[in-house]
Amino acid sequence: MVWEGRRPGIYESWAECKAQIDAFPDAKYRSYLTEKEAEQAYLLGFYASAKATQKKTHSAKAKISNANIITNSICVDAACSGNPGAMEYRGVYTHNHEEIFRKGPYPMGTNNIGEFLGIVYAIALLKRNKHYETAIYTDSRTAMAWVRKKRANTKLFEKHDNPELQEIVKKAENWLKNNTFTNPILKWETKSWGEIPADFGRK
Repeated sequence: MVWEGRRPGIYESWAECKAQIDAFPDAKYRSYLTEKEAEQAYLLGFYASAKATQKKTHSAKAKISNANIITNSICVDAACSGNPGAMEYRGVYTHNHEEIFRKGPYPMGTNNIGEFLGIVYAIALLKRNKHYETAIYTDSRTAMAWVRKKRANTKLFEKHDNPELQEIVKKAENWLKNNTFTNPILKWETKSWGEIPADFGRK
């Protein structure tokens, strides 16, 4: 996003942004993960948005004081009403708990499937926005294993006819098979740090 450049505005790629700021005196720009976040920052202005980001970061760091937590990261989690049951998943910034994405609910899903889809969605989002080193936290070792194997090892679809969710899982598996990524996928240590910031708070 460009506040001061040849043509100020919100751009979807770094190439478009760079064309507006390259060799431009005192160019002011910043990248954001979502269009909504960029629009809010653009309206605030360069300096006000920077102060707002710092304020959020300091507030969240007070909550997340453990030095082992990487605050420049995304947390994902899933919630399921019954298992299987209505399932949804979401991702938030670790440092301020701001929601980045939320998907669902999907009927007859499982927590493991939701956790898996949350990780894959986060990876794809980060890659699309060229945030190649941003870490992703999950509290599901099962989902982490599924991502490593590029396959959701679930028997859900053998027992329940759920074509919509099955298609979404298949697309996630295919994305992993056809793409590479460098984002670290890390285990959220619930016993030491408390509930993961993306938790839906329904326990």
